[in-house]
Amino acid sequence: MSKLLQALLSGMFFTFILDFFLFLGIKLNYIDYYEIDLYYNILFADNQSAILFFLFSLIIGYITLYTNIKLALYSVGFLFVLSFSTLIAPIGKSVGTFLLAKEDVTLQTSRFSYHGDILYNGREKVTFFDKELNKIIILNKNKIKGKI
Repeated sequence: MSKLLQALLSGMFFTFILDFFLFLGIKLNYIDYYEIDLYYNILFADNQSAILFFLFSLIIGYITLYTNIKLALYSVGFLFVLSFSTLIAPIGKSVGTFLLAKEDVTLQTSRFSYHGDILYNGREKVTFFDKELNKIIILNKNKIKGKI
């Protein structure tokens, strides 16, 4: 087996674990905080970047297999600490906001105009915090005019 393939497969193992805890922290501390009706699997699948996943897999796999053990332990350990830190409520909420939210957005439907923040842009619905109503509303994507 080539070194590249070994690094990719080994790195995928660690990257899946890192991703799992990253998105678990976002689910627990951002999605559940705003009471967004969303399963973990959908969150994980819809917000995964294939390019970043394979890039991190190659880098982590190379570090764990082909560098000295100290560098591998420190590097992977640091990434695990970062990933696990999303389980701490303020950090998980901040990371979720950074990755999923869009601030100061105006959305138009055939009847109304909404101004506020997109909390989550899902497959079929948008969870939106309307600043004028001061509450969270759910909008169907097919009823929103324009690009989100």
